[in-house]
Amino acid sequence: MADVISFRDDIASQEPAVSVDCFAGQSNATAVRIEPGDDARLLLPALDRLSLVEVSFQAFGDGRGYSSAAILREAGYTGELRAVGDVLVDQMLEMRRCGFDSFAPRAPVDREVLDAALARYPEVYQKVGINENPIWKLRHG
Repeated sequence: MADVISFRDDIASQEPAVSVDCFAGQSNATAVRIEPGDDARLLLPALDRLSLVEVSFQAFGDGRGYSSAAILREAGYTGELRAVGDVLVDQMLEMRRCGFDSFAPRAPVDREVLDAALARYPEVYQKVGINENPIWKLRHG
């Protein structure tokens, strides 16, 4: 497994994730992996028993995983949400805004570069995250 970069207060899950199809047929799995093309909404009835959801990014240009993250967070999922695979430092700020709180990128990440990228834009223009206030709202109430 790739090194996990976590922004959670608890310890990153080490449990192996099962596919969405396998998860539907099991009663004891608490970790699932969403592949591109899987429908994250299939997990909504079982959010309370999930401790980890991995979202696979097979190619950095495929944005479907962002939607999966947003769907799960907006539905109330509070467990670990991990972006896995072809995840680039340049994408991690937007991924964090969509709800990802841990990462297992295929390539090693320099933590100083990542911290600088995450701090580069302290204000946002579009509201994406549940707890975000876009700059226009800060300016105009």
